[in-house]
Amino acid sequence: MAVTEHALERDMSQPYIFYGAEVSLYSGKVRAYLRYKAIPYEERLSTLAVYRQIIVPKIGRPIIPVVLTPEGEYLQDTTVIIDALEPRFPDHPVYPDTPAQRLVALLLELYGDEWLVMPAMHYRWQYRRQNLGTILRAFGNLLRPQSPAWLKPIIGLLPAFKFGGRYQNYFGIGKPMHAAVERSYEGFLDELNAHLAKHDFLLGSRPSIGDFGFIGPLYAHLYADPAPGKLMRERAPNVARWVERMQHPEPLSGTFLANDEIPDTLVPLLARVFREQAPVLQDTVRAVTEWCAANPTTDALPRVIGRHRFTLEGDSNDRAIQPYSQWMFQRPVQFYQQLSDSERARIAPLLQQTGGLDALTTAITTPLEYVGYQARRVR
Repeated sequence: MAVTEHALERDMSQPYIFYGAEVSLYSGKVRAYLRYKAIPYEERLSTLAVYRQIIVPKIGRPIIPVVLTPEGEYLQDTTVIIDALEPRFPDHPVYPDTPAQRLVALLLELYGDEWLVMPAMHYRWQYRRQNLGTILRAFGNLLRPQSPAWLKPIIGLLPAFKFGGRYQNYFGIGKPMHAAVERSYEGFLDELNAHLAKHDFLLGSRPSIGDFGFIGPLYAHLYADPAPGKLMRERAPNVARWVERMQHPEPLSGTFLANDEIPDTLVPLLARVFREQAPVLQDTVRAVTEWCAANPTTDALPRVIGRHRFTLEGDSNDRAIQPYSQWMFQRPVQFYQQLSDSERARIAPLLQQTGGLDALTTAITTPLEYVGYQARRVR
């Protein structure tokens, strides 16, 4: 939808309302974006009352972050929020214009949003001894922000453990996978730390959509929680400093690398994306196609449509099949498949190095869209 000049003026003169929480993974992605783009906003804590009175009535389920625009539109989902705000605030876009950099940025956003959530949840809830005080205070503050400080950990006890008990089966990262999750994350940290020794952000001196995909898990859980925060600062200090830059950015600053350059230091990270995550995404496409064929009159897909096997660092388990992940996977796949022959030829050496060609040539015969706060098949 085109944004009128009058709408742009309203955007700049009235603040956006951002419903989120410091403890929330995906709130960190939107908050960093709003700060970098110098978008006027007011953050409002997503307390129990906010969920009951605003979020659930408007969105249909208790989920954050949510952004209320000056025009009265409620935006939910970090990618939807960013894509809605980019044309309204076009200065210093977070999507690179050039083909290789844009493709890489989309792939890394996908990895941050849909894969790094696993170590984020693991390190928060499996290191309870170190993290518990921080977690309980945060959850207690969401439920009863006006309560005295000493009471908040007690208030947060039940909801925290209820929330923390869901993720292992959902993501397939119970006890048999704990060591694999940690090996994978430590390898990721080492690779990102090496890259950030040479570059301020993933693709230069300006954060891209890939950086914003990473900051969600890497801030709220893996930096701010005591146990993984200590690991990050000691093992990957460049990553810790990047988190701090993302949290307090110089607004509307920096540039992407010239000539569509992809630094060599990103090659190991991209190889990890294709090695770890791509098989799950490709099998999700298969499962979505089969589900839609079996449910031909249903447009809106459930959040979970079954379970499938995945492998991480040589260990395997079952996890939930999430149609939303296909929608996110479509972004880099469709972008790549719409490139010209000459553009794909220039990217070919990178894909050969990283093992990415098979994933990016996936045939998506039942595409999804994210409309009305849910994944739906495209008719």
